[in-house]
Amino acid sequence: MRTRTPLAATALLTLTIGAAAAPAETSRSADRKITAAGVGQVKLGRTFTSLRAAGLVGGLRPGCELGGPDTRSARLKAPLKGFVDLTTRQRPRKVRSISITGGATARGVGIGGTIAQIKAAYPKAKVDHGTEDVFGITLVKIPKDGGGRIHFAVDVRSKKITRIGVPSIPFCE
Repeated sequence: MRTRTPLAATALLTLTIGAAAAPAETSRSADRKITAAGVGQVKLGRTFTSLRAAGLVGGLRPGCELGGPDTRSARLKAPLKGFVDLTTRQRPRKVRSISITGGATARGVGIGGTIAQIKAAYPKAKVDHGTEDVFGITLVKIPKDGGGRIHFAVDVRSKKITRIGVPSIPFCE
């Protein structure tokens, strides 16, 4: 019996340590939620300099060529995937829109999800089929009073979410 007591104590200690570590994992995943304000710590209106100093985005690079020579963007850093578009004429440059291609979810709906999942999470979601012929995506818009200004791009062929935009998805790549 005595030989089992240390084993039981070790198992109990391991469970206790594991339970203590679980909230830390939860808080990290909480940082990767998509809301109308942004994704994780990357928020609309935040300056590029503050995001870069916090290690949330990469370096400044040219943005969409259709926006002119002054457009700028920056890639999101892991665990997030995507990029931020920055203001053009305002100094300091601030986040104008965020395009997410992985690493975060909006009310549990992420990349690879479906329109049915979006509608379950956001009952006021509006499905727009007007972009199907031109861009090959169905656009699902979440209105401000329905959970925030968030857009989901759903591939016409696979019927899966390929991109999530806050407050919208830029169509320039």
